[in-house]
Amino acid sequence: MLKAERANWVLKRLEELYPETPIPLDHTNPFTLLVAVLLSAQCTDERVNKVTPALFKLADHAAAMQHIPVETIREIIKPCGLSPRKSKAIADLSKILVEQYGGEVPEDFAALESLPGVGHKTASVVMAQAFGVPAFPVDTHIHRLAQRWKLTNGKNVDQTERDLKKLFPKESWNKLHLQIIFYGREYCTARGCDGTVCEICTTLFPARKTPVVTKK
Repeated sequence: MLKAERANWVLKRLEELYPETPIPLDHTNPFTLLVAVLLSAQCTDERVNKVTPALFKLADHAAAMQHIPVETIREIIKPCGLSPRKSKAIADLSKILVEQYGGEVPEDFAALESLPGVGHKTASVVMAQAFGVPAFPVDTHIHRLAQRWKLTNGKNVDQTERDLKKLFPKESWNKLHLQIIFYGREYCTARGCDGTVCEICTTLFPARKTPVVTKK
């Protein structure tokens, strides 16, 4: 199959497997989603979802969060890891949102990426999942699978994002990035499949014998 044919097959198969794509991180508004995505860095969504109820009970909007002491935030989010950095980022971005954006999360990539602790992937998730703006956040699952399916040369996540955006229709991005994550967690895991085991890998590359080594 050519790359475009592989992409089309993947798109159709993932739609069959995951017709519904619930957002993995529990949230009630763009602010709580932003905080949850920030906390998910080097942490599982499952753990984030266990931690955030206590945090959001104290404050679920920037106007309230700006008054929560950093030490209090840090103690609550400690199970998520990197708590000193993440707690400071949450406190600082809350103040900035109040001072510069009327307490609201801006619907703008550049504005989001200028906030403390918010990189391109976090901004992309918020734009896609909170505001419905087409984006293709690339996490470790997507980066790994895109290489196994030869949809990218996999030099880095930025290259993977650019390649996938060229391959797939813009209207599919927001749903597809979640579908790939779900498939990567369920079938094409880092250890459970090396590019020669799961359904999609074996369908796309039936003659493949050599494991695919993921480029970071």
